[in-house]
Amino acid sequence: MHRPSSMANQQNNISTIITSTKPINDENYYKATWAHRAWFATGCTAVLISLAKSILIISKMPPAPKTCLHLTLAAALGYLLADLVSGIYHWAVDNYGSAATPIFGSQIESFRAHHQHPSEITKCETAGILYTLAAVTAAAVTPVNVFSGDPVLLAFVGVFAGCSMFSIKFHAWAHVPRKRLPAVVAALQDAGILMRLSQHAPHHRPPYNSNYCTVSGIWNRVLDETKVLAAVEAALYRVTGVRPRSWSEPISEWTPRTQMLDEMKPASF
Repeated sequence: MHRPSSMANQQNNISTIITSTKPINDENYYKATWAHRAWFATGCTAVLISLAKSILIISKMPPAPKTCLHLTLAAALGYLLADLVSGIYHWAVDNYGSAATPIFGSQIESFRAHHQHPSEITKCETAGILYTLAAVTAAAVTPVNVFSGDPVLLAFVGVFAGCSMFSIKFHAWAHVPRKRLPAVVAALQDAGILMRLSQHAPHHRPPYNSNYCTVSGIWNRVLDETKVLAAVEAALYRVTGVRPRSWSEPISEWTPRTQMLDEMKPASF
């Protein structure tokens, strides 16, 4: 199989993964294209400009403990909010839309494929799985970088956008046994800063409707215990008549067809 040369071909290959009972064996499939790398670089640049501009402005201001406190709170809020948004985004693409959905169609189909072949995400180049979010990040963050001179806002935007953009990579790391992770990633997972494999494993077990957050996972208990997302699903169904996939597809669409769940047992740590 050759690397897709168009969106249509890419979606056809994604559909192949979904309907296949075996993972893809062609390593070239998992390589990012130059377009993916360009979008990824653009998103990273936008995030770095936010953080660098914040630091530069602060460096030119008189020392002030209050400002440092505000920066710390802004960064913490950005990090926490990114985890919540990652959960909402993950829930949305898992349950709604299709390959024909504008902008996010390839992501939706990729997430559906991910449920049947959970380990495949660990084989993909970073740019290949982040380019869509990187493009959205660049479009959203660039105006803030251009027009804002508020270091606190820039710090919040930089941390929030960076964590949100990399949430899918954090998700991928949550499918890798600890002994195979880079040391710094393993340390961040051990510290609870990033979600670890044992925290994410319940998402790939019946009924496949929990543990959606993929940055730190700190919001998972809140969302799952309050059943907020289930209430939103019910409300959307009453208004639109559209059923979320988690109501009807867990057995046929989301049952893993590989043995990744064996690796996701806590014993793997």
